[in-house]
Amino acid sequence: MSLEQLNNPLHGITLEKIVKELVEHFGWDELSHRIRINCFANDPSVGSTLKFLRKTQWARQKVEDLYLETFKH
Repeated sequence: MSLEQLNNPLHGITLEKIVKELVEHFGWDELSHRIRINCFANDPSVGSTLKFLRKTQWARQKVEDLYLETFKH
């Protein structure tokens, strides 16, 4: 394992797990208020959110940051 991965607090956590845990904790409505992206506000689903986040680095970074802030104090 590289040193970079040792310092990565998200190593081993899938994007799907991150999204599901955030939805369970906050719900879609609160997520759409915290991070302004349409996939949280308009007909949200885990699948559509994952598809969007895999293509959109800035949005993925915001979701990962919220996850770390919420669950990895």
